[in-house]
Amino acid sequence: MKLVAAVLLLFALAMPAGASEDNAAGLAAVHELGRLNGISLACGQKDTAAWLRILMINHAPKTRTFGEAYEKGTQEAFITHGRGTPCPTSAELAVSLEAVTQRLKTTLPLPGQIPQGHSQVESVQNAIVPRYLLQDPNGRAVTNEDFLGRFQLITFGYTSCPDVCPTTLLEMKDVLKSLGDKAAQLQPIFITVDPERDSAQVLREYTSAFDPRILGLRGSEALTRRASVEFKVRYEKVRDPSAPTGSYTVDHSAGMILLGPDGRAILRFAYATPAKQMADRIEALMQEGGLRPTR
Repeated sequence: MKLVAAVLLLFALAMPAGASEDNAAGLAAVHELGRLNGISLACGQKDTAAWLRILMINHAPKTRTFGEAYEKGTQEAFITHGRGTPCPTSAELAVSLEAVTQRLKTTLPLPGQIPQGHSQVESVQNAIVPRYLLQDPNGRAVTNEDFLGRFQLITFGYTSCPDVCPTTLLEMKDVLKSLGDKAAQLQPIFITVDPERDSAQVLREYTSAFDPRILGLRGSEALTRRASVEFKVRYEKVRDPSAPTGSYTVDHSAGMILLGPDGRAILRFAYATPAKQMADRIEALMQEGGLRPTR
């Protein structure tokens, strides 16, 4: 239960004086988040528990009441499953995770904060050159010209990213869902900035966990750097001298870049832009032909 204690400490230290704590719908959603966390911990689903912790930190107001609601839900579920309640299957757990994520987004939308080490917008108007030459998980060469006639929604990140990338890909998944049949006109792409660790298999499994329509691309360090320069995306390895060899994180630009059917950059969505807002904007551009200049 160390993760729960850490979350509670964070909320206790961050609680502002006079903070409003009477959001009943939000408290109920956080309690449910805690219950799912308790189930994940009791059933040994550490990855799911880590996701839930990120959701809690990103969405819940930093007040004692919300922290206690999370703790109560966690303890209730953990104790129940400790008494012999059967663990859900991975598929059932995934459905519950999506449901609680949507509930949080509705009751406690993200304020748009960006975790330390990431930047939201670094490009100047019309500066993006949307060119790349990379490989898909099957080893096939892929370029920006392969998707002419369709929109491309592109983000850069890496599979070991603890916060920005999973949040972004969840948003990308929700954009596809909101677009419905029109999603066929959009190719979502995740370009790894960590090809050293993100093998083709790792990349395939990671993107598929969010939505099988999301295409993961990787390349040599030189080709990855070239793509990032063209898209005005910054990334840099950060190593802790005391950490084991090969252990590092990657600071990188956040957000998603939309290319039109002609391959030109139309706009950049800031990190944590609501999925429905992005989907509505993309759908409007689809109806107009998608030939607006970068903004």
